[in-house]
Amino acid sequence: MFLYSSSSSSNHLIEFEHLIAKSRKFMSSSLSTSDPGMMEAFSPAYYAKCSIGGIFSCGLTHMAVTPLDIVKCNMQINPAKYKNISSGFGTLLKEHGIKGFFTGWVPTLLGYSVQGACKFGFYEFFKKAYADVVGPDNAAKYKTLIYLAGSASAELIAGIALCPFEAVKVRVQTNPGFATGLSDSFLKFVNAEGTAGLYKGLGPLWGRQIPYTMMKFACFETIVEMIYKHIIPIPKDECSKSLQLGVSFAGGYVAGVLCAVVSHPADNLVSFLNNSQGATVSSAVHKLGLLGLFTRGLPLRILMIGTLTGAQWGIYDAFKVAVGLPTTGGGGGGALSSKGISRENYDKVK
Repeated sequence: MFLYSSSSSSNHLIEFEHLIAKSRKFMSSSLSTSDPGMMEAFSPAYYAKCSIGGIFSCGLTHMAVTPLDIVKCNMQINPAKYKNISSGFGTLLKEHGIKGFFTGWVPTLLGYSVQGACKFGFYEFFKKAYADVVGPDNAAKYKTLIYLAGSASAELIAGIALCPFEAVKVRVQTNPGFATGLSDSFLKFVNAEGTAGLYKGLGPLWGRQIPYTMMKFACFETIVEMIYKHIIPIPKDECSKSLQLGVSFAGGYVAGVLCAVVSHPADNLVSFLNNSQGATVSSAVHKLGLLGLFTRGLPLRILMIGTLTGAQWGIYDAFKVAVGLPTTGGGGGGALSSKGISRENYDKVK
């Protein structure tokens, strides 16, 4: 739980949540975290909670949209057969039944759970670290650059964790009968392409995920700040938790639409490379064409990513509230200080 900063600099930095913290020296001398009702901000326990929130946020939402993901991947790989969204669902249902809509849900759940842990946990870490490097004034002045740098650094790590699961997921979803389970699919994939094959799509995956994540976090933080500043007539601190979570979902949905558009070409490359043994980026671009690279499967992906990103931010901030942390973005009572406070006092602040 946290006490909002009341230092002289916090008035200038009030909307820049989490970035402005006391120095590490002050943190080390703040209230002891041995008290079960207290927790130090930006401590290992703090980052662990953010990572757990990321697991629920990304793992559950990606698993929930598995049917959309399967149709989207097949539209990218086999557009002659999966011509549009409605016919894609019809074809999938006719050929594979209801169970066909959930093919690959296990690597989806596991892969995006570890990715979510890295993405959200390391974003909070790098955002704080980069803010400390440039100092509070520059952090507030160039906060969008801090959001972008922090999210890009986090996704660089998260992409490495996700890549093997994504490779297997796409192969299973676009090649019916490829494997019977998670362990079987990994073994068959490695036997066919070697261990390095699990990472052959890492470059395109980074190309998809890093711009997506940069948009996801920077746009979300900016949109939420604008909502609290221009739409909601009362300060964030005076809003109910349900209203704050509604803002998180709305901000996340809008950010998700932008994410889908920016990252879609790389998403097409990832699907193509992981579907075809021996495929290369150049062969994928040649076959898809520039127009296909940017547009094939885009409407469905906008629907999927917008909903998914909105839900992710809603779940993440709901988890943060449940464990005594404030919702993300929008400032409110100011930046978090390093002192912990009891849930009772935190609730009064919120």
